[in-house]
Amino acid sequence: MRVLAIGFRIICGLNALIGHIFSWLSLGIVLVCFTVVVQRYFFATSYVWMQDLYIWLNGAMFTAVAGFALMRNDHVRVDIFYRPAKMRTKAVVDLIGAVFFLLPFCAVVYAYSIPFVTRAWSYSEGSANVGGMPGLYILKSFIIVFIALLALQGLAMILKSIIVIAGHSDLLPVSQRYRESANLSDSEGDA
Repeated sequence: MRVLAIGFRIICGLNALIGHIFSWLSLGIVLVCFTVVVQRYFFATSYVWMQDLYIWLNGAMFTAVAGFALMRNDHVRVDIFYRPAKMRTKAVVDLIGAVFFLLPFCAVVYAYSIPFVTRAWSYSEGSANVGGMPGLYILKSFIIVFIALLALQGLAMILKSIIVIAGHSDLLPVSQRYRESANLSDSEGDA
């Protein structure tokens, strides 16, 4: 069980690191968007590459932090039954969800995105807009990053579920443990 707990911590640590780094892109998005608006309305000028830039930064950020959001349980969840459930029930639900829904979803998106990304790299695809940013193929590669990080976090969910079902939840970091229904607050997703 300790090996599973170590694997869980490594995956969560990787997603936490990437999530914290890429969340800073939100500041870049705001600054670039603000600059585009100021240029357009105060100086009557505009650069297409700058408009592409904040959209691309947004895409890169949201695809890179998906695993981090899953780790923090920040995704939308209709939890009428899940929230009041016991810790072991939550672990079983997460195990089934990760094995039968999340990982197959990742496999399908990976299978369909590889030709898409490969084609973009084959001719160094750039923006469709004249004067736009070069290197769209790099942004499209974030689809693969998205799937890899999400699948890794799905694996971490499976490891966590196995640890909890086996009765060794004490091996998990306190911030990553399931909360019992009596200890819930309105801010369950907060870490």
